[in-house]
Amino acid sequence: MRSSNPVLTRSDTFTPGYREASYGDIGQLRGSGYGAPVSQAPTGRMTMNDVVAKTGTLFVILVAVAALTWLATPVALLYPVAIVSSITALVAAVVVTMRHSTSVPAIMFYTVAEGVLIGAWSAVMEFLYPGIVSQAVLGTFAAAAVVLASYRYLGVRVSGRVRKILVFSIIAFAVVAALNLVFLLFGANLGFFNVGPGAGVLSWLFAGLGVVLAVGSLLLDFEECERGVAMGAPAKESWRAAFGLMVTMVWLYTNLLRLLSFLRN
Repeated sequence: MRSSNPVLTRSDTFTPGYREASYGDIGQLRGSGYGAPVSQAPTGRMTMNDVVAKTGTLFVILVAVAALTWLATPVALLYPVAIVSSITALVAAVVVTMRHSTSVPAIMFYTVAEGVLIGAWSAVMEFLYPGIVSQAVLGTFAAAAVVLASYRYLGVRVSGRVRKILVFSIIAFAVVAALNLVFLLFGANLGFFNVGPGAGVLSWLFAGLGVVLAVGSLLLDFEECERGVAMGAPAKESWRAAFGLMVTMVWLYTNLLRLLSFLRN
């Protein structure tokens, strides 16, 4: 069975049938079905420490670029910068996702583009609703911590028909978001992604749905990272896993930002 994570689905190393010949027999690591810890992983093999380190690296770059964009971009240019960077980030994300092999330069390029987008978007929202960015950041990490604790200690998993529905919904949501962006470029607005107290029912619905799907996607991300380690994925695949986690966290943040804006004057 191929990976259910839309970001990781193009990589064979996240499938249960994958195995590197030089990694030796890893069947003993899967007694629980998700991989038991080992004392020392072979050189060149993906580990959880790799994923954590790569994820941290990407977030440092993302935050640095976002902060620079926020501070250096004139207010009048924030919206155009956000539109251009969103298109650039979308194209880069598609390239990274569709490649069978992991491209670190492409992931870095996406991170920079996404950092510009987040910086410009956050600056606009903070200008309109002071204090909203810090609330959204805290909410994002709090939600991620709860999801991780639920996965790690309560054994919460997404499986069976729910998994299929979740993956299909994530893809459908992404398609709608892309179409909305195209319509915006031509001066139209579908009404799915408005902000503020007068955003409308559709915007409320899609922001709430986005948060739910992002939380579900985080569960998939954690499971696929664990599966990649158990399957003996190459160390370079930790970049792809980190990319998937970052995409989900940014998605969660932007939807929380919109939800909070609905409650402001």
